[in-house]
Amino acid sequence: MESFTLGSLLDVMGELFSDEISIAVTNTKEYIYYRSSKRVDLKIKPGDLVKPGTIAHKALLANQKTSEFINREIFGVPYHGMAVPFEHEGKLQGCVMAIYPAFTEGKSVVTVKSPDGWKPIPFMEVKYLEVKDRKTHVHAEGYSGTNKNSLQEFEFLLPRESFIRCHRSFIVNVHHIEEIYPDTHSTFVLAMNNGDRIPVSQSYSSYFRKLLGF
Repeated sequence: MESFTLGSLLDVMGELFSDEISIAVTNTKEYIYYRSSKRVDLKIKPGDLVKPGTIAHKALLANQKTSEFINREIFGVPYHGMAVPFEHEGKLQGCVMAIYPAFTEGKSVVTVKSPDGWKPIPFMEVKYLEVKDRKTHVHAEGYSGTNKNSLQEFEFLLPRESFIRCHRSFIVNVHHIEEIYPDTHSTFVLAMNNGDRIPVSQSYSSYFRKLLGF
């Protein structure tokens, strides 16, 4: 038990929340621990300075529990965060944070580039999104187009009860999955209702199974 470090303890704790919540720890100036989740990754590295405007900076400055929405300006993605400062012998030492994915910001369509302009597609008509040739392709019934957002940004924009990241290159709308087939090495293949086949990679397979309940 003596060799059980703070980092290993936080790793174990992170297993309880890693599907949805990222965890970070700071001292009074910089991040000393970070564990990302499948749903949100701020790309923090130990040694990175705590920037003004972040949830960690706000909590350290006020020396009190802080919880709020932070926009995409600092880390490139929006997130909801909760930070709790901790002390030792009455002196502020740092804070611990739980970082949640942002919820849909009131939108109900994905706007894609068309040959003559742009076409809004309702969320529920989107079958899947795919990154190919460094572009995000949005596939709907009888129509496909591109959008400027990355898949990571779409993870925060799309309603989480319908859209799931299943691969580094794919997000699928679960309402358009016709059947799920096992594949090699604990992975899956999704048969979509338009005839397309979408892979579920090994790194996302357990997360995918948990969300779909099988």
